[in-house]
Amino acid sequence: MILLVSPAAQAAAHGNDVTALRWRSILTELGFDVRMANDYERGDYTALIALHARKSADAVRAFHAAHPGAPIVLALTGTDLYPDLVTSGVDPDVLALASRIVVLQPHALAQLDAAQRARTTVIVQSMPGIPRRIPRDDVFEVAVLAHLRPVKDPLRAAEASRLLPAKSRVVVSHAGAPLDENLARLAREESTRNPRYRWLGEQQRPEALRLLARSRLLVLTSHDEGGANVVSEAIAAGVPVLSSDIPGSRGLLGDDYPGYFPVGDTEGLADALLAAETDRDGYHQRLRRRCEDLHELVDPRRERAAWSTLLTELSVSVAKTAAS
Repeated sequence: MILLVSPAAQAAAHGNDVTALRWRSILTELGFDVRMANDYERGDYTALIALHARKSADAVRAFHAAHPGAPIVLALTGTDLYPDLVTSGVDPDVLALASRIVVLQPHALAQLDAAQRARTTVIVQSMPGIPRRIPRDDVFEVAVLAHLRPVKDPLRAAEASRLLPAKSRVVVSHAGAPLDENLARLAREESTRNPRYRWLGEQQRPEALRLLARSRLLVLTSHDEGGANVVSEAIAAGVPVLSSDIPGSRGLLGDDYPGYFPVGDTEGLADALLAAETDRDGYHQRLRRRCEDLHELVDPRRERAAWSTLLTELSVSVAKTAAS
């Protein structure tokens, strides 16, 4: 049995939860017996897969103490990697216990030293194809799928929308949980004062994906991301992406992707929104084509094959019973 630890496992509302639940599904498809937990739980395990090095540190230590010969796979999230491992509070001794490190996009390798990189596998997060929904024809709807946390800079798109000319038809539909009380207050106020912005609050995953599938753009404004699920989802839905210029997005979309704006640059984002809305010099079409070209990157078969190869290399045996 594999123990899969995620600090907020089984809630399905946040990015790490989505990742952990998808990994459980992949491991089950590969024939492994999986126990999913928020922390270490006693049991007879063949391996540990832990998401989030800092938050899962105690689980890693406990697992190693109880199963000293069993492999440990440690997945690094954005808050582990950025701005750097030391500042993020990642214990190097915990990293040293990992038989293999997993990162979600190749630019994350730059945050690791040579010895750590030698033990690291890049596994891009996947998403089955999402059928496009008919966009609203009365507005140019832009989706923001981000919980209200400072690292997400969640009101940047709303602020940018206020700079657009009166003739613009851009509206920002923002789905995200109120994880920061001050940001939630600001989002409510912005929804009242800004006719181009509406905060929808926390949405169930199917509703959030429907919003994405009908939108003309996804806007990601984060200061840091390890490799955002929502970018994979946008690619799967054929929705072009505008993103803050961060390594986590460059690792997925490519260094030469045309849809970046400087982190925190409200005016730069406003100009990109207008360029996309008006398809200035074919801008929106270029974004759309580039995201279409990346569709294979998020094919679930690739992620499943990557996990199969990794666990085979670690000699983790397939279970004979169904997943628990």
